[in-house]
Amino acid sequence: MFDVAIIGAGVAGLTVGQQLRQAGYRVVVVEKSRGVGGRVATRRLYDTRADHGLRYLEGKGEFLQGLVKILCDRQVLKLWTDKIYQFSPNSQISTSCYIAPEGMSAVAKFLASGLEVWLNHRVESIILNNPVCWQLNFAANNDELPKSLMAKAVVVAIPAPQALMLLESLISQEVLARLRAIEFDPCITVMAGYSSSCQCDRPEKAVVFPESDRLAWIGLDSSKRSNSTSPVFVIQSSAKFAQLYLDAEDLQLAGRELLASAATHWLSWLDSPEWFQVHRWRYAFPRLPLAEMFLDTQTSLPLICCGDWCGGNLLESALQSGLSTAERINSQLQNLSLPGVHFFDSL
Repeated sequence: MFDVAIIGAGVAGLTVGQQLRQAGYRVVVVEKSRGVGGRVATRRLYDTRADHGLRYLEGKGEFLQGLVKILCDRQVLKLWTDKIYQFSPNSQISTSCYIAPEGMSAVAKFLASGLEVWLNHRVESIILNNPVCWQLNFAANNDELPKSLMAKAVVVAIPAPQALMLLESLISQEVLARLRAIEFDPCITVMAGYSSSCQCDRPEKAVVFPESDRLAWIGLDSSKRSNSTSPVFVIQSSAKFAQLYLDAEDLQLAGRELLASAATHWLSWLDSPEWFQVHRWRYAFPRLPLAEMFLDTQTSLPLICCGDWCGGNLLESALQSGLSTAERINSQLQNLSLPGVHFFDSL
C-alpha cells in the first residue's frame, strides 16, 4: 500500500509528489499518458522537437523564480529572448523568456526526478476500499499492468472537469458545485516544418495577437534548438477559434486555417509547410479558477484536488497549489515535518 497516490503527472502533481517523498512518505504518481508534464509538453517529430504546450518560462513569482534559477544553473534552461512582439497594436513586450533546448518537457522530467511514476495508467474509478484506504482502479487496457492500487490518501491533480468525472459519486453536492464552477479555455496548436530554403526575414522569435479571433501566438520553435537546420514554427489559436473545433474528429482543417492566418499576418510562406501536425488542448487555460490553492473534498480519508486551476491560471499557481496540497496531506496523515526547503532547492 502507498501512503499517497497522485493522479496526474503535471507540474502540480509532481510538486506534491516531491514534497511528500522527501518527507518520508511512500508516493506513487499515476499518469494516463506516455510521458510526464501535462501541458509542459514536447513532441518529437521529423528528426526534431516542437514545444506544443508551454512555450517558455518567465521568472515571475517566488516559486517560479526559484525553479528557473535552479534549471538555468543545471543547464536545463537558457534565456531564449528578452522581448515578445505584439501584433496590433504593434509593440515590444519586455520579458525574459527561458526555454529548454531539449524541449520544455525537460522541465517536467526534472520535477519527476526520483519519483515512482506509473505511465499509461488511466484511473477509471476511486472507491473507499475499507475504513483505512482508497482503491484506485485502472482501465483494463493491458493484462500485464496492475488493475488497481491502494493508498491512504489521494491527490487528484488533473483539470477540474476530469476530476469531476472521477469524484461525482464520492463527494458532497457542495464540493461538486465548486468543481463544476471551474471553466477552461481550449487551444489548438499547429506544429509546422518548412524547407531549409525558406528565409525567416523577421528578427522576432515570437509574436502574440491580442486582438485576433484566430491567432494567439506564433513562435519560431526551431530557434530554441542549436542544431536546427530548417524552420519549425508553433502556432497557437485563440480560445474562440478552438471552440469551433472542440469536438471535431479531424483537426486538419483547423490546422490549415491557422496556417493561412499566420501567412496573412506574419510570413507569406507559412501556409505551405513541408509537414504539419495539430494538437487540441481541451483544458488549456483556466478561465474561472478556484480562489483557493487546493480543493479539500472533506471526505473521511484525505482526498484533495489541485492544479493550475487553483489560485490562478499560470505555472506559478501550479507550483504553489502543489506545495500547499502537500502541506495539507501531511497534516492529515501523520504531521511529519515537511522539508524546510522546496524540493527543487535540494535536488
